[in-house]
Amino acid sequence: MTSAGDPPVGDGELDAEFAETVRRTGASIGALFLLGPDEELLHLDLLCGAPAEFAAPWARVPIAAPAPVAVAVREDRMVWVGSQEQMARSYPRTAMVLPFPLALVAAPVSGGRRRGSLLLIWPASRPPYMTARERGNIASSCRRIARLLEDADARGRGPDGREGPRVVAAGTGGRGGPAMAAADFAERLPGGSCALDLEGRFTYLSSGACELLGCDAGLLLGTLPWQSLRWLDDPTYEDRYRAAVISREPVSFTACRPPGQWLDIRLYPDASGISVRIRPSGERSPSAAADVRSPRAPAPARAGRLYQLTHLAAALTEVVGVQDVIDLVADQIMPAFGAQGLVLSRAEAGRLRITGHRGYTRDTVERLDGLPLDTDFTPAGRALSSGIPAFFADPEEMRRIYPEALLISGKQAWAFLPLIISGRPVGCCVLSYDRPHPFPAEERAVLTSLAGLVAQALDRAGLYDTKLELAHGLQQALLPRTLPRIAGLRVAARYVPATRGMDIGGDFYDLIRLGETVAAAVIGDVQGHNVAAAALMGQVRTGVYAHATLGASPDQVLARTNRLLTGLAPDLFTSCLYAHLDLGRRRVTLAGAGHPPPLLRLPDGATAPVDLVPGPLLGIDPDAVFPVTEFPIVPGMILAFYTDGLVETPGVDLDDSIADLAGHLRAADDRDLELLIDDLLTKGKAIGRRTDDIALLLLHLEGDRARQGQPGEPPW
Repeated sequence: MTSAGDPPVGDGELDAEFAETVRRTGASIGALFLLGPDEELLHLDLLCGAPAEFAAPWARVPIAAPAPVAVAVREDRMVWVGSQEQMARSYPRTAMVLPFPLALVAAPVSGGRRRGSLLLIWPASRPPYMTARERGNIASSCRRIARLLEDADARGRGPDGREGPRVVAAGTGGRGGPAMAAADFAERLPGGSCALDLEGRFTYLSSGACELLGCDAGLLLGTLPWQSLRWLDDPTYEDRYRAAVISREPVSFTACRPPGQWLDIRLYPDASGISVRIRPSGERSPSAAADVRSPRAPAPARAGRLYQLTHLAAALTEVVGVQDVIDLVADQIMPAFGAQGLVLSRAEAGRLRITGHRGYTRDTVERLDGLPLDTDFTPAGRALSSGIPAFFADPEEMRRIYPEALLISGKQAWAFLPLIISGRPVGCCVLSYDRPHPFPAEERAVLTSLAGLVAQALDRAGLYDTKLELAHGLQQALLPRTLPRIAGLRVAARYVPATRGMDIGGDFYDLIRLGETVAAAVIGDVQGHNVAAAALMGQVRTGVYAHATLGASPDQVLARTNRLLTGLAPDLFTSCLYAHLDLGRRRVTLAGAGHPPPLLRLPDGATAPVDLVPGPLLGIDPDAVFPVTEFPIVPGMILAFYTDGLVETPGVDLDDSIADLAGHLRAADDRDLELLIDDLLTKGKAIGRRTDDIALLLLHLEGDRARQGQPGEPPW
């Protein structure tokens, strides 16, 4: 039998394989991240070579995060970062909380499905590259780890959903105890001073070290220096220790033991711990006066908390919409502070409207939603009116101060953080706990600082969502709501905005009914993807529609629209493709203005771009001429009109991209045009980040083969 604290059966094999991988690769630190059930978050499951507190900022990593472990899983590839400079360029958020000389690799762990990511970290002394053999060994280790995870799932003994990572002993054997620590220390240094384990606790002290530190060994063994020695209680000193553990490089610094004795302290780390050499300093520090802290000054926040705050601050600068803020607070801030509940509210019309929550029932949220802002009888109202956060360690403290507060959630502790910008209330963030929770001064300080960052992010996200809603409304108003039904013609269309910007652009399409058997198809692209481009797009579409319904030929439709645009002088150019479809005469007449040629797929599967002679872009030359191309309609043929956002790829020739798209159209199933559009968008690289909009219009021309006769030569 196993106790409640024991790992599940089968974890020993996984731990052993993980630790052996770290040892075999020579890595100083290893971490195994596993995907959660929803495959939206990576959870840190195993850690080797560093204390769990170091990994707090990465206990949960969103799969969409710009971090090496997330990229490895998301793109199913090994991510190598050979230096701190490369880290700063490629992953600036990670570099902010790992500002140490190091190299790392993140490798995907996958078998039958995605499982997670393996992270290995080396000191910067290793070569700044990976050999093919090293990559192969790491990939093999990842496959073995994946198989162990799959076997555990098959036996019903998968990861146990624990809150934090399990720290696995390093391959050196995990030596412990004062005697063995002293032996390690003797091996590392010619003399002895003191030794720390990787958690930072004293494991050995010599008599000389006790004399210099001014404290007996019995009072120091098993304690952290910055907790047992108040003159070392500064994040600057703790940060030196973190640098030694992560970089595995010697670190030195000078500290003042009151009242005025300066000590040179040198740290020598390895996989089993840190040897510390302490000597009296040869001279007084030039910044001694500044370094001696007043005994009345409040204790600074722990270095770990500061790194955590830095990490969360960087993440908050990258959120876009309100839902992104809610997800980040729930996925990263709640676990960082051990909270089980969250209510995030925005100030609207004198009330607090709940925009996101975690750990509360729907009934509870409905009762808490809409509390008035102008009341001092609720913690949230007073926090917003005063701008001062409120912390309640247990229900009795809450009842004592707010006897009329609604204690309906069953929570046992709360932190009410007002979200205020320049004196203006934005909302309130409430973190709650299932058990009584004391809020130390350090935690209160960090949460208060974090509240300001959340306020900025929430306010910025609200403005973005408002602009986005406006952009969606404008875009939908400018594009056709529905396409007309025309006998013998199946149609489908799609507009896909760029992934960066306001989600609005100048790409457009239209299908114009000109008679019982006559229609016009048009597609165009105004330069840019912003409000100006969208406004001009509306004018172009209106001009094309007006001239088409007056019976103008394709070349005249473009010529007249061109004169309209040059007269408006918009300083934006437009490409356009216009097709006149006469289903009765079974003819297609095309004219283009600097637009990519349409793709034509015949019933036998032959697919190629139409051999079209394009005219110049609209809006440049008022006297421009637009050549016409004509070809017969073949029953079952498909015409695909698209904008360049579907085919333009940096570094790839445009003709090659169009030929590639034609190949996808040739092989695609055309029974459902909407599914066909999905297929073309995916295979045409229209997923992921896009810097341009995409419009796509498909026409499937049906008809009776017996009446059509010979179709003639294809137009390519």
